[in-house]
Amino acid sequence: MNNLEIFNSFCGLSSKMVTQKYSTSFFKASSLFQPEIRQHIYNIYGFVRLADEIVDTFHDYDKPALMAEFEGNYHSAKKNGISLNPILHSFCLTQKEKNIPQHLVDAFLHSMKMDLGEIKDLNDEKYKEYIYGSAEVVGLMCLKVFVNGNEEEYEKLKPYAQSLGAAFQKINFLRDINADFVDLNRTYFPNVDFKNFSNSDKVIIENDIARDFEHAKIGIKMLPISSKLAVFMAYKYYINLLKKIKKTRPEVLLTKRISVSNARKIYLFGEMIVNKNLNLI
Repeated sequence: MNNLEIFNSFCGLSSKMVTQKYSTSFFKASSLFQPEIRQHIYNIYGFVRLADEIVDTFHDYDKPALMAEFEGNYHSAKKNGISLNPILHSFCLTQKEKNIPQHLVDAFLHSMKMDLGEIKDLNDEKYKEYIYGSAEVVGLMCLKVFVNGNEEEYEKLKPYAQSLGAAFQKINFLRDINADFVDLNRTYFPNVDFKNFSNSDKVIIENDIARDFEHAKIGIKMLPISSKLAVFMAYKYYINLLKKIKKTRPEVLLTKRISVSNARKIYLFGEMIVNKNLNLI
């Protein structure tokens, strides 16, 4: 292994560590990817996680300046083929190797910058724009990895990947109402007043998410075996979150973040392993 290969390996380990530290559930599901896919997924996760941290966490710092620096460093890394920021370096390697279109990355960064402004009273168009950039394009980046250059497969599976990303994001909105609305004064859902959040409002959102999941499941069944199990694991995890949200009163969602218990996560992971061994998926 030469020094550049050592550097690339170090950067990859950094992206893996970000995944492991920030999302134990996603990291666990990622172990179900085939090895040739796994590192690329870590690289994508590390990139989107850092951008998300800038807008959601670093409140004592100049977030617009940090985002501008992050975006500028990304473009430099892509242009030069190297970055001393290991997360950006890893992502750019994946973007180049898997031919991730620039417009997907641009849409993601655009949605992150939307979070730097006021997210309130979004109309349907702005809501869809945010969902696309913050979630659907991340699914499409991963899909580029899954199909490994097969453009016909990518185009066929594209709408299903978008539906899955949208469902995940909408559930995140629901489970993070306390942090988003109460702490950050953000309201993502159009025509919803969280000061008077009703059960009928919640049911409308839940039904919309259920439709996304129903559509996404069609595509999951068509994924290559190298990625199908891990994606189905993530799908099952979020389905369980949706079930818990449905059982939770609107006023409770405003004060409590909904999660899946560790015991349930272990059960779901074990179920996936059994299905893998029995070729049931």
